[in-house]
Amino acid sequence: SSMDSQMSQVGRPKKDTESINLRLERTMIEAIDDLRRQEPDIPTRPEMIRRILVKHLGMEDSDT
Repeated sequence: SSMDSQMSQVGRPKKDTESINLRLERTMIEAIDDLRRQEPDIPTRPEMIRRILVKHLGMEDSDT
C-alpha cells in the first residue's frame, strides 16, 4: 500500500551520518524557528540546522 511505501522512507538516514545532541539557548532556537518559517517547505529544526551549516561551511547539500 502507499502507506507501506511512505513508511519505508522514514527512519535513520542511509548515508554515512552520525547523530549529535546539541543544547541551544532559547533565543537561538527561536531564531532557527524564524528562519524555518521563511522557507517554502518549512523544514524541521534538524534540517534547518543542516541547511545553515551547509551554507556556512560552503558545502554542497548532498540531499539535492
